[in-house]
This record gives sequence, C-alpha cells and structure tokens, in this order.
Amino acid sequence: MATYECLVCGMSVNAACGKCGAPLVNASITKDDGTIVQVSECPNGHGKIKSPQCCGQDMICSLK
Repeated sequence: MATYECLVCGMSVNAACGKCGAPLVNASITKDDGTIVQVSECPNGHGKIKSPQCCGQDMICSLK
C-alpha cells in the first residue's frame, strides 16, 4: 500500500478508493507544459486524484 508522509512534520496517510476499497497507488502525470505532477490512482481504473499535501508541499510516497 502506498503511504504518503510529510517530510516537515512526519504526518502520514494511507488512501483507498471510495468505489472499490482498493488502496490507491502512487503515480505521476505529465501536463502539456511538461510539468510532472504526483497523483494517487485506483489500480482498478476508478480514477486518480492529486496526491495529498501537508505543510504546504506534496507528501512523499513510500510503499509499505
């Protein structure tokens, strides 16, 4: 399962899909301007969200 952790305060979070309950997995998308954005997505194709933020920055993902 992907666990997102804040490098500033140490807060961590696990996320799951609301439709099927599967743990979200870490991924990234590349925007038209070339910017890479970290996202969390359902492994069963139910969609993706912008990865969580804490203390004003993206939380870092590690697999646990």
